[in-house]
Amino acid sequence: MDNQITIRHLSNHEEVSLLNFEFSKRYPWYTSNEYFYKCLEENIEGKRVTLMAYYGDTLAGCCHLMFTSDYPYFKTGNIPEINDLNVFPEFRRKGIASRMFDELERIASKRSRFIGLGVGLYKDYGNAQMMYNKRGYYMDGQGIVYNNIEAKPGEQVMVDDDLLMYLIKPLDNEL
Repeated sequence: MDNQITIRHLSNHEEVSLLNFEFSKRYPWYTSNEYFYKCLEENIEGKRVTLMAYYGDTLAGCCHLMFTSDYPYFKTGNIPEINDLNVFPEFRRKGIASRMFDELERIASKRSRFIGLGVGLYKDYGNAQMMYNKRGYYMDGQGIVYNNIEAKPGEQVMVDDDLLMYLIKPLDNEL
């Protein structure tokens, strides 16, 4: 099964068009044709790495590594952030996310002793929460955030995709 997975770095406009097509086909809420163009630009500038996962010859998902996180704790600690993991539903449970994570962790280990990510807190994120735990990610100790701002006791926040707990993982590297 693993030999059917190929990981490629986003590198051209044709791949951006493919990502836009596949996302809009699967997710009715996806309307931003500019997002992956911005990702390509940041890949070229060295600010981000976008991986595209293929299962056989078919695009199966993508994931990003942001070298400068918008999350303040990662930003000040120079901790690269894995961001926006997406494996299309028909390709899940085939090891694709793990292969992308292996590559992103390898890349991050050349710059940092740690890598991090944010995960949603409601049930839809349950599989991701379990995967991250199995891969050695643990809570960063900074509490939960909403739109990357600390959620403080007594405040009300919306339980949606912007309510996150951030996790970190030490990397095996020779820094």
